[in-house]
Order: sequence, then structure tokens, then C-alpha cells
Amino acid sequence: MSPRSVSPLRVVLTGATGFVGAAVLDELGRKPGVRVRAVGRRAPVCGEGGGAEWVRADLARPASLAGVCEDADVLLHLASVIGSDEARCAAVNDRGTAVLMAEAARAGVGRVVQLSTAAVYGPGPHRGAAEGELAPAPVSATSRTRLAGEAHALAVGATVLRPGLVVGPGDRWVVPALAELVDRVPGRWDAGRGLLSVTEVGDLARLVVALAFRSGCEGPGGDGAGDDGAAGRVFHAGHPVPVRNGDLMAALAELGVLRPVDTDLTWEECVRLLRATPGRVSERQFSLVAQDHWYRSDEVWRVADCPPGPGPLERLAAAAAWYREAVGRSGGTS
Repeated sequence: MSPRSVSPLRVVLTGATGFVGAAVLDELGRKPGVRVRAVGRRAPVCGEGGGAEWVRADLARPASLAGVCEDADVLLHLASVIGSDEARCAAVNDRGTAVLMAEAARAGVGRVVQLSTAAVYGPGPHRGAAEGELAPAPVSATSRTRLAGEAHALAVGATVLRPGLVVGPGDRWVVPALAELVDRVPGRWDAGRGLLSVTEVGDLARLVVALAFRSGCEGPGGDGAGDDGAAGRVFHAGHPVPVRNGDLMAALAELGVLRPVDTDLTWEECVRLLRATPGRVSERQFSLVAQDHWYRSDEVWRVADCPPGPGPLERLAAAAAWYREAVGRSGGTS
């Protein structure tokens, strides 16, 4: 059986009001002839959503998902719960994903892309591992249940993406966490040597949409799964070139987002300072942004036939004003 359409006409999108989902919705809006059905718990506020059709549904309430994938060519599943409530995470990220994937299979959706996270690998350091070279070892409720959700997606031939750190306008975790941490641990952490997998949100959105529009794959409703090299596979989704932690901090300081630092700290000094000044960001989370957490990501951009762009450091200037407001800085560098 051949695909319904080389260029999908109907795209079902979950998580459209979230950080990555909103960027994907914007990217879909640039594609002529595409109709988007956005699925979520709340209707968009004024100015959100463009011409998308909005369907109210809740991944934690399986009955509400009935029919959401009807007549769709593509499902982009970007919604998840992030937090420490294991029951809530399991209801949405695991069981909700299972029901949604069953709906996609029943409706014969031609292609499925699911957004997961590199946090499923657990504590690092991790340096340059390709897909399949690290066994997942999740340690949080969020990453455990998102890993469980991956299995449901892969069972219907989905493409699963595991980004590392995602930055850009709308980021309420990565750079705000850096701002807190540089105040608590004022210096270049472990001399700024940590290599990180980082993606700018607009580039990640381009990648998701490029995968949605790849031809040659039937997915859950047909016989051609895997023909384009993307179906039923897990990919790392960082920029192919890793970012040094020290370079990221220096770029943000130059833009007036972080306070500048000029002292190299050993890892032992970093941990001592962090423990001496309690805050929102945990020691485990500190290690995610300070030590090596780099996952080789060349393959997905090749398979998607999507140029990765100049890299997240070059994209930061466009987000600087948003970040300065988010972290409460005036824009100065001192």
C-alpha cells in the first residue's frame, strides 16, 4: 500500500501550547495546504493557534481521545507532563500515550513523530554516544514515564526524538536554571569544559516538521514502515555540533542574560558551593548543564533532509530580550 499523501494535508498536534509545540505549530503554519488539528486540555488564548482546528482532550482521560486522529495523515505527539508526581506522569506520559497511539493505529495515520528526552539516559557524564550505545537508566518520574511512552510509539512505527537541552524564546528551564546556578556557583563550572547537546527551539521545530513531511513511509496504517529510514526508530535531536558549557555561559553573559564569570572552578568546588546555597535547581540537574551530556545527533538531520542551522549559540541573540525579562536582568554585563 502506498502512502496517502507525499505532503500530508491533515496534521494532529498534541502539546501545541507548550514550548516546543508552539514553535512546531508556527512552522506548520508556513506550509501551504496543511490543516492542523491541535489537541489539548485548554483552548488557546488570544493570538495562539492561527488557523488550527482545536479539539479539547486530555491525555489523562482516555475516553476524551476517541476520534482525535480520524482522517489524519500525521500525528505529532509533543505533549508530556514534567514533574515529580509519578501518578500524574504515568497517566499522561505512559498510559495516555498508549491510548493516543492506539487511536493513531485505528485511524490509519501514515506517520507518527513523538518527542521524548535524552534525560531517559539518566545521570552522566555522557560524551558522544550514538543511538543504541547507551542503555536508558531514567531516575525521575518524568523520564521513567516518557521512556515508557516511547515503547507505545515505537510499537506503531513512530519516529522518536530525544533532544537534550532546548533553548530559545519560551524556555523556562535551561537558561533560567543557568541564571540561578551562576549566582549560587559563580565561576566556570569544571573550567567550562562540559560538552552539551543543545538545540534551538526553532531548529527543533523545523526538524519535527521535516520528519512529518518525509515521503515513503506508511507508519501504523500501512505496509511501508521504515522505507525512509525514520519509522520505528529513536534519534538524538541535538544540534550535530556540541556546545561547551563555558561557551554557552559566555555567550549569555555577553548578551546581558547571565552575570559574567572569570574564575575556573573544579568540580569539587562547584558541588561545595552549590550545597552551601540552597535553591530550586538540584545537584542532579546542575550536572545536566555543567558536565558532559552530549549525544551524537548527526543521523536525524540527514534522514530528515533538514539542514541543522548555524547552531544554538548563533541563535541566542534573537532570544536575548526574552531571556533578560525571564531571568530579571537589565541587559547589562556587570
